[in-house]
Amino acid sequence: MESIEQLRLAFFLSIFFMCAAWEWVAPRKTLTQSKTWRWMNNVSLTALNSLLLTILFPILAVEAAIIAKGTQFGLFHFLELPNIFTILVSLVILDLAIYAQHLVFHRIPALWKLHRMHHADLDIDVTTGARFHPIEIILSMLIKIVIVMMLGIPPIAVVIFEVALNGCAMFNHSNAKLPLKFDNWLRQWLVTPDMHRVHHSKIVKETHSNFGFCLSVWDRLFGTYIAQPQLGHDKVVIGVKDIEDSKEQRLDKMITQPFRY
Repeated sequence: MESIEQLRLAFFLSIFFMCAAWEWVAPRKTLTQSKTWRWMNNVSLTALNSLLLTILFPILAVEAAIIAKGTQFGLFHFLELPNIFTILVSLVILDLAIYAQHLVFHRIPALWKLHRMHHADLDIDVTTGARFHPIEIILSMLIKIVIVMMLGIPPIAVVIFEVALNGCAMFNHSNAKLPLKFDNWLRQWLVTPDMHRVHHSKIVKETHSNFGFCLSVWDRLFGTYIAQPQLGHDKVVIGVKDIEDSKEQRLDKMITQPFRY
């Protein structure tokens, strides 16, 4: 398990610094807030969430997959499908589950209050990709563990998916510019920064669209896709109405936001 965690950390840091460098070399949108202030608080929140998961959960998704494999628990252990097919199907199912979870967190008011803190970032960049309320992180992990156990998803599929999910979240939140033709081609399969930026618009219709994190197919399939922001990427306003004070980007304010707004 230690080697798996080291691998995940290595991928996380590598992708983070690549995306950060990309934003610096080719920014897509002029930031409105102090980058140092936002990064300090967003990164602190990420560290807090990691610490809480370590303290509160005796097992995480990978450990749940290992237990399911050892006990032959879960649907895939009864189907006896080829291993590579099981892994590929597992990755698609997990990505669909994240899409569905994301949509539900927008639709149910109590859950939206938690998730709204992610949207209350007044700019969007690589650090926004890991800016989630601790309670949302805990609920997400519980959902993931249940899915992994019930389906008997192979441990290798969970590792691949978690690396991909973290990587895609940092990539599609990046304040970085892709050539438009390449963006149009890539978003046929994957969620791109321009596609996901629509999701962080203050315009309500746009906020509640483009829920995908890795695969872009789900938004098209379920009718939640909006191609471009109404005001264009240069003028689109990022954030949430009524949570516009820069003080709300402070760590303690972020944690208490769901209980104050």
